[in-house]
Amino acid sequence: MARLSQVFVPRDRVYFDLFEEAGGNIVRAADLLDQLLRAFPDRREELTRDILICEQDGDRITHDIIRRLNETFVTPIDREDIYALASGLDDVVDYTEEVADYLGLYQIEAPMEQAQRLAHVLLEASRQIAGAMPRLRNFDDISHYTVEVNRLENDGDRITREAVASLFHGGIDPMVVIRWKDIFERLENAIDATEQVANILEGIVIKNS
Repeated sequence: MARLSQVFVPRDRVYFDLFEEAGGNIVRAADLLDQLLRAFPDRREELTRDILICEQDGDRITHDIIRRLNETFVTPIDREDIYALASGLDDVVDYTEEVADYLGLYQIEAPMEQAQRLAHVLLEASRQIAGAMPRLRNFDDISHYTVEVNRLENDGDRITREAVASLFHGGIDPMVVIRWKDIFERLENAIDATEQVANILEGIVIKNS
């Protein structure tokens, strides 16, 4: 039996390594977006390219996790939870990259202040997710992190409502309204995705503690 456990432990640990790598990747992507919106349009091409690299890294990590799921008989947590967590983390980076992409596609000349605030909320929420991830190894309490992510998500909802409402005041060009509404929606989606990840993490810890 001891020999059997030795066979499975290394593979088990790899999942946690990959989840921690994914947690670090969402922080890097969110930090780059935060920088992009604060410095915009300076360094736009450089930062957008770096965010795209994060998105590609996220895809690689997700593919690694799914491949291991297909190859591994015994997993440290339920297979559906591994898949849900991997997908949720990937969603955060995908939406973050979409924001950066849309800023270029829509030829945005200057960022709205609410977009800068939302990017910072996303960064803070991503940091909470990354902070919680190492505690998954021993299924330690992560409520401090998940409560903070929920609070940040509520802040994001409020800022988004304010931002969308502001688009319909002051006679803004309808095309500008449409473009910024798309960008705000993707920022909100990225923040919502961090809350979804927090909920998945909380469920895993409760189920396994």
